[in-house]
Amino acid sequence: MREGKLPKRQYTQEFKGEAVRLAASVGGHEAARRLGVPVATLGNWSRRGIASAGASGATVPSEAPARRPVSELEAENSRLRRELADAKLDVEVLRKATAYFARGSR
Repeated sequence: MREGKLPKRQYTQEFKGEAVRLAASVGGHEAARRLGVPVATLGNWSRRGIASAGASGATVPSEAPARRPVSELEAENSRLRRELADAKLDVEVLRKATAYFARGSR
């Protein structure tokens, strides 16, 4: 094993739940320092909802946001592309007009 690389550690569900509760009360960095757990690991546990799993040992997946059907997303994407193209055209026209009038004032 190389120096500086920690061995993979396995934690019980109870430990994870208590660690997440501690992080909620004193802050993630402080809880990680007290427990000797990487901050990122503690953050992963809290995102996965391990504290709400309780002593049952089952993890509760975090709720995913409601997804729109692909057709709605494609329609919005094409609308936004048209808006972007229109805005780029407006900017180009204004840039050319500014250059034209700036040249005439000299």
